[in-house]
Amino acid sequence: MKAAVLREFGKPLVIEELEIGAPQAGEIKVKMAACAICHSDIIYADGGWGGTLPLLLGHEAAGVISEVGPGVTRLNVGDHVVVTLIKSCGHCYYCDQGHFTSCETDLSRGESLLKDGSGDEVLQGLNTGAFAEEVVVDQSQVVVIPKDIPLDSASLLACGVITGLGAVTNTAEVPAGSSVVVIGCGGVGLNSVQGAAISGAHPVIAIDLNDGKLEAAQDFGATHAINPKRDNAVEAVQAVTNGRGADYVFVAAGSGPAIDQGLELVAPTGTFVMVGMPPTGVMTEVEMSNIAAASQTIKGSKMGSIRLQTDLPRLVEMYQSGRLKLDELITGRYPLEQINEAIESAKKGEALRNVIVFD
Repeated sequence: MKAAVLREFGKPLVIEELEIGAPQAGEIKVKMAACAICHSDIIYADGGWGGTLPLLLGHEAAGVISEVGPGVTRLNVGDHVVVTLIKSCGHCYYCDQGHFTSCETDLSRGESLLKDGSGDEVLQGLNTGAFAEEVVVDQSQVVVIPKDIPLDSASLLACGVITGLGAVTNTAEVPAGSSVVVIGCGGVGLNSVQGAAISGAHPVIAIDLNDGKLEAAQDFGATHAINPKRDNAVEAVQAVTNGRGADYVFVAAGSGPAIDQGLELVAPTGTFVMVGMPPTGVMTEVEMSNIAAASQTIKGSKMGSIRLQTDLPRLVEMYQSGRLKLDELITGRYPLEQINEAIESAKKGEALRNVIVFD
């Protein structure tokens, strides 16, 4: 199969032929239709988290099941599925509590899945490796969707949508009428914005350095837009929250300055939620006495605290009814051979989501 392999951090991906193994017990093989480019792929490719090379990235995907392994009962060849990085056993301490993104069971395969033309192992990045024509993943990583859902739009549900929207609806459980700030209006942040709007929050304040993304945020439900290059964000937020700050602040940008800014914007009794995944080593300082005195809460949100098999079908229904925007998130569609151009466009801030599409 054809795949885009990372051979050296900070360098372009290399298109090459890989051999992929057959699905083992509990696994399925999926023929890829689409894989969106998430900022996590970019951080990984630039060496922000380190790791071992060569590596096959891509984790925001959708396709059609082409083969099922032994013991797979709820999935069938021909099913259209969203493919995620969330691999879970379903019965460990965390899974029993519904925290599937924190599954503690070792679900490693036991043998190499991917090999290059020299017979050397290529690692499957983020449990998925979907910058390729096929993937083999655990059955827990996929959700069946209706066959009339466009697979390029459906791929966005695998990460960006569930991470951003889920942070609002699952992790923070934002009630109607709350004031919300979202810092960083890329693919994840826009979904925090639309999650806040769907939840009935007001005002919903978007903050970004890119005016184009602020315009998009307003299309996704933001009531106010702030560009810190022009406006003092603290003063602007206070002006629309009666001087209090926001009840909920979601930081979808993985940078130290964005985190520091977010902590300044939280109202007394408010909640700060870290949604974006910063590179290793990004630090911030917090005056904890202020947090205690103001009864504030700081939370992390991994993949929107999603419960795949129950939450994702609801999102599909919301999309079908017109309540959830997916198509509008796609800026460009690229063949696999142009993946480096698609990544470069995303790095420059030109795209909400670029999607690699397969024949």
